[in-house]
Amino acid sequence: MRKTVALPVLSADALSSVAYGPEALLAVLVLAGTAGLVYAVPVAGAIVFLMLAVGLSYRQTIRAYPHGGGSYIVATDNLGRVPGLMAAAGLLTDYVLTVAVSVSSGMAAVTSALPGLADDVVLIGLLVIAVLLAGNLRGVRQAGALFAAPTYAFVIAVLALVAAGLYDAAGRGFQPVPAPSTHAVEGVGLLLVMRAFASGSTAMTGIEAISNAVPAFEPVAWRNARTTLSWMIGLLVTLFAGTIAVVHLSGVVPESQETVLSQLAHLSFGSGGMYIFIQAATALVLLLAANTAFNDFPRVLYLLARDDHAPRIFLRLGDRLAFSNGIILLSVLAAVIFASFDGKTASLIPLYAVGVFLAFTLSQCGMVVHWWRRRDRHWRKSLAFNATGAVLSAVVFITAGITKFTEGAWLAILTIALFLLVTTRIRRHYDTVRGALRLHARSIEIPGRTLRARPETRAPEEEEEKKEGKEGAEGPSERVPVRKRRVERRERKKPEAPEEEQEQTPEEIRHLSVVLVDELHQASMRALAYAASLQQPVLALHVSPSDEDARRFRESWQLWGDHLPLRIVISPYRAIVTPLISYIEQLHHQRPDLTITVILPEIVVRHWWHRILHSPLAGRLRRALRPLPKIVVTTVPFHVYGGVYDGPEPSGEAESVWNAQPLS
Repeated sequence: MRKTVALPVLSADALSSVAYGPEALLAVLVLAGTAGLVYAVPVAGAIVFLMLAVGLSYRQTIRAYPHGGGSYIVATDNLGRVPGLMAAAGLLTDYVLTVAVSVSSGMAAVTSALPGLADDVVLIGLLVIAVLLAGNLRGVRQAGALFAAPTYAFVIAVLALVAAGLYDAAGRGFQPVPAPSTHAVEGVGLLLVMRAFASGSTAMTGIEAISNAVPAFEPVAWRNARTTLSWMIGLLVTLFAGTIAVVHLSGVVPESQETVLSQLAHLSFGSGGMYIFIQAATALVLLLAANTAFNDFPRVLYLLARDDHAPRIFLRLGDRLAFSNGIILLSVLAAVIFASFDGKTASLIPLYAVGVFLAFTLSQCGMVVHWWRRRDRHWRKSLAFNATGAVLSAVVFITAGITKFTEGAWLAILTIALFLLVTTRIRRHYDTVRGALRLHARSIEIPGRTLRARPETRAPEEEEEKKEGKEGAEGPSERVPVRKRRVERRERKKPEAPEEEQEQTPEEIRHLSVVLVDELHQASMRALAYAASLQQPVLALHVSPSDEDARRFRESWQLWGDHLPLRIVISPYRAIVTPLISYIEQLHHQRPDLTITVILPEIVVRHWWHRILHSPLAGRLRRALRPLPKIVVTTVPFHVYGGVYDGPEPSGEAESVWNAQPLS
């Protein structure tokens, strides 16, 4: 992306927080009445310093991780597995609350202009989340001027608001207008000021987005990303400090029925077109900020699933090349939280700061360790910046956890603790399955007899390879892009009538067994052995996400002995079911006289809650292939009840080759 596009798209979350961050700060201080509001400017100054420090810290992260350095990656690489999981918990909590808070704040902007909708805030907010869900499931992505416009409009609106407020204040010599008298419900003290500081710090949410998306920039990517981050921090500081200054000078105080920005807009522009523009820009940028979470939340879940800390279903891409399962989970969680707190931004803010600053703290601590280990050019300066950011972020995290514990922070802390428990148990289960699936010396012995498919059962591609003197396992992989396969399947003419299944005796049935092999391990070996025992032609089928993975699998296959013909289908978007169905349909249409038996290894676990960690591939294939005659889908179970296989362990080269990943 160009910097002019990346700035509004990646900064929407951070800049839109100006719509609720200053108001969250003032909402705490106003509890002490007029005396509390006096501390608004000093507390805002401390938050501005925090913004600058954390911004400088993330500039160092971009330089150290030019391929993208999210909090989970940085913390895991430098601090270890548990801190990485804590950072992931903070990020996921942040993204869920970003949707809930952005929608609630957007609804507050709408109801400030249209008070008649105030009673329907929850219903309308849920409909907005549903629209975001539908759009992201259909593959809507942030790109170009369409998604840049709301952010630029919001920046222009707030700058105009600040300029108008300062102009009005200049006419009276910058003398603050006395704030309306408010009833104090508590006294001014350190605890109140720290609570206000923690609430106002939510204006920093989304500040890490640019460091996560460094590869999306034009070359030189890391330099352009750092420049964009600097512009974002500059705009954030200007909008935040300007808003606080105008509030202080105009004597505005938070109200339950109207947002602070709406009050300022009314004072400066009345209820005309400029007021409507400011409210519309605020609502749109908050909607865009909510949409950014639909990109980041599934990505973090994908990384967790890749590292065996989340169910494998979060690795799967949907039909529109989006991580559909992660998108659905985010929508459900955000909708539940939004409805549970009646769509009130003030009630959601206490949950927000805990997850945000936990991720900030662990990321910056990870960068301190990174620079200490590397000690390359300018490492002392970078370490100092990251250490400062880590300390300040930790102060906010601890402050938010203590001062807002009874207001809802306990829920965020409990969620993070449960997340750690669940993810570590998931990893333990996958480790157990991996140990049970690991091949041992007995399972890699070369069979005494090799089974090959009869010539008449070969697919046309294999016939061509045979004519060229190539074996099936050594031939080129078949690359069929997901979009192309989908189009071909739509355009493929269906037969006017299904082929008649007239075979009535065993002698009339001609077989071809297709064994799906994801990795060479105990379960796949058992499935291959079962297929070979049927004394019928056998074809092994493997789906790889890249040519490099296909090459590694082919090498393992040849080391095993290349006893059966192998076909590899490249699926660059990690889709599994679609390429399998496409290939099997091709076999069926090429040889409709054959009965094709699709054999899948199946991991069988003891407890029902373990089943959700393994993809129900057999059922999905059965449903997809049911319209085709002469297609049989069967599974060969491999039971994992007690744990690791208790037979002889492999050694040397065999162990390195056969340390396979479990089925998903």
